[in-house]
Amino acid sequence: MKTSARNQFSGTVLAVKTGAVNSEISIGLPGGQTLTATVTNESCEELALAQGRAVIALVKSSHIIVATDLAHIRLSARNQIEGIIEHIERGAVNALVSINAGEGVCLTAGITIQSAESLDLHPGQRATAIFKAGSVILGVLV
Repeated sequence: MKTSARNQFSGTVLAVKTGAVNSEISIGLPGGQTLTATVTNESCEELALAQGRAVIALVKSSHIIVATDLAHIRLSARNQIEGIIEHIERGAVNALVSINAGEGVCLTAGITIQSAESLDLHPGQRATAIFKAGSVILGVLV
């Protein structure tokens, strides 16, 4: 599958929690990380999402926030994946930050140059990729 989303993760549904309108889907990644996605109940049914189902999770790089020190901060964003900055590609306005979370899981965040500079980001530095459950798009093979 080819998409414009820089972040594409193969995973397995760990749990489905159905609400009045939306379902919360927990997805296990190969490296042991867990992603959370929220989709409408209609989408959940159409994709036949259930425990054990193989899924592909897509997250646009512009939906990922980079943080460097969350030790004493709690956030409402469900997805917080820690790793090491592997590469930073600086453009005229934006930077692409690649964070290696281990076991083949790498996330790419698109942030402003100003943010990259104010965080003093550099390869080898620990960082956390943060994104909301609503920013995750799920797909299944048919």
